Amino acid sequence: MIARTWHGAVPMEHKEAFLEYEYETGVKDTMAIQGNCGAYLKVVDQGAYAHFFLCTMWEDMASMMAYAGPEPTIAVTYPKDEELGLISDPIVIIQEVTSAHSPFED
Repeated sequence: MIARTWHGAVPMEHKEAFLEYEYETGVKDTMAIQGNCGAYLKVVDQGAYAHFFLCTMWEDMASMMAYAGPEPTIAVTYPKDEELGLISDPIVIIQEVTSAHSPFED
């Protein structure tokens, strides 16, 4: 199983709008791909920004690349990202994991 984790931050005034948008785009789009085993979102408030961490779980690299394209370590972007003030890490973390459980659970 493979985990792909993206990080980005938005100004606090866009937190709720971006949260809704992230579920409509990143979460929904990844869950629609055959081979996706889960999508987990964590939001952390830090000062003037809300940080978003989206971890998606995949059966294999082929299924991940069906979403992320031929360079799966590069962040996938969406049209309203800039409008909502998103500061996106350009590189995502890809790692092998032993289960599809949320990495954000305590």
